Amino acid sequence: MPAAVLIVDDEKNILLTLSQSLQLAGYRTELASSGQVALDVVSARPVDAVLMDVKMPDMDGLTVLAKLTALKPDLPVIMMSGHGTIDTAVKATQLGARDFLEKPLARDKLLVALRNALKHQAAMEELEELRAQLGRFDMVGGGPAMQRIFSLIQRTAPSEGRVLITGENGTGKELIARALHQNSRRKGGPFVKLNCAAVPHDLIESELFGHEKGAFTGAVSVRRGKFELAHEGTLFLDEIGDMPAAMQSKLLRVLQEGELERVGGAETLKVDVRVIAATNKNLEKEIAAGRFREDLYYRINVVQIHSPPLRERREDLPDLIDTFLREACAKNGRRPLALSPDALAVMSAYDYPGNVRELRNLVERLAILCEGPVVSRTDALELLPRGRPLPPMPEPTVGGDVPAVAAPLPAPATPEPTGANPGGWKPRVDQTFREQVEDAEREIIQRVLAHTHDNVTEAARILDLERGHFYKKMKALGLRRGQSES
Repeated sequence: MPAAVLIVDDEKNILLTLSQSLQLAGYRTELASSGQVALDVVSARPVDAVLMDVKMPDMDGLTVLAKLTALKPDLPVIMMSGHGTIDTAVKATQLGARDFLEKPLARDKLLVALRNALKHQAAMEELEELRAQLGRFDMVGGGPAMQRIFSLIQRTAPSEGRVLITGENGTGKELIARALHQNSRRKGGPFVKLNCAAVPHDLIESELFGHEKGAFTGAVSVRRGKFELAHEGTLFLDEIGDMPAAMQSKLLRVLQEGELERVGGAETLKVDVRVIAATNKNLEKEIAAGRFREDLYYRINVVQIHSPPLRERREDLPDLIDTFLREACAKNGRRPLALSPDALAVMSAYDYPGNVRELRNLVERLAILCEGPVVSRTDALELLPRGRPLPPMPEPTVGGDVPAVAAPLPAPATPEPTGANPGGWKPRVDQTFREQVEDAEREIIQRVLAHTHDNVTEAARILDLERGHFYKKMKALGLRRGQSES
């Protein structure tokens, strides 16, 4: 069904002209001669977008815009005005307008603005639907490792116990912390986070506990710290293993007594906060090295949840890649992409040292750069970082299907050492040095082309050659596709 556009203007001629123009472009139109009528229409029946004038007698467009945003936060609204100023455009954008057009409206510009607004809205709706399908606790994965995490979250979230989340960077420790908060009795309170590794050592006390005006140079006003902001909610201390030793003792006191003083202040403030901490370090080793307080470790480590690296939960890769690919296509306004089995095999063979964070970024890059509609093995190989181990090469089958795993490139035979020539290589007196080098290059290229099933791009990558240079080398050696050794 064509999209329905509500046109709001107090001038009848403009309403009719815009309505005819949009109908010719394939849209359905609703007309409103005042702001109140527009609000009544939006309340009564579905509308996909609103095109509204700023200057109207009973209720100006900006006022109507504010009411529409409160009534339907996701409804795209395009404002128009014959007396537009930068201030008006800025204010309209701040109130939630998707675009601002000056009268008289150019038809092409209007249609582009409307198409973009509807396209963006459709992408956001698809993204929200996708997020709703992400699975339990907004995390993807059905393997044993994730099931253990889900079970721990379910049992731990309703309690007041402090939680220590361990794991490498990019494994989703913050997602676990948010899931604990959202499924706790504190879910109506704030979720406040602080990355201890990202704050300079001399500022972390102020970040956590706040400061009074004049407490130090630059403290021009009173500032509430993270503990105060998280009152009756959850405070997530990420990378707690990087917290300075002096701050560890102060944090321990707050955890023990539930009270603090702002920097430069004398008043004792009571705080009711559940602390969830995370670290990518081995805190027991940090304790042994004297860098982390043992008593603080026992305070924060009531329940420990380990977030495993992606290489230890490869069974979740297909679901993760599919989810991130659909999410990235929706977010970037791209048509949906399908992942071929051999592309999935390539992506599943990579270890992802950056874990889920790296996978999400790589998949988004794929969604942006791949011309599609199917992601091929070559697309996946070009996506992944260089220097990784070569994933297994698929072998062709009788039916033309490509299996996910195949044999690696065969190693050359090692000749038997002989007498004074321990390497086993025998010089040929009937060939010049250049001819022998060309024969060796020809053999190497034929073997690699056989391994890649004549995929020149992949063969050039394996030999670390530019594709153009590889083609020239093939031509110089008299090689063509289909001549590779079997």
